[in-house]
Amino acid sequence: MALSKSYSKDKKYCTVTFTVTQEAAHGAETVTIAGDFNSWSSTENPLTKKKDGSFSVKMKLEAGKEYQFRYLLDGKHWENDWAADKYIPAPFSHTDNSVVIC
Repeated sequence: MALSKSYSKDKKYCTVTFTVTQEAAHGAETVTIAGDFNSWSSTENPLTKKKDGSFSVKMKLEAGKEYQFRYLLDGKHWENDWAADKYIPAPFSHTDNSVVIC
């Protein structure tokens, strides 16, 4: 997994590329991302599957904020990002959420 970031010239926005490697996808056919930035919708932001078996999506987020998120594999298995900036306890389960800092 990987996170890459680029900032707008005025530093107001951060474009984050979220990537789930083929290995991390565990053979999934679909991957979506849910988090603070989309009201934890498990369907709003699907990642695009690449020829190498990885998945990715670019999202424009407001800079100066932290966003919690997780990936949903095949609509049933939640996965954290191994390259997240940090992790914090999830409020509704006994697990952690990934965090990207913009």
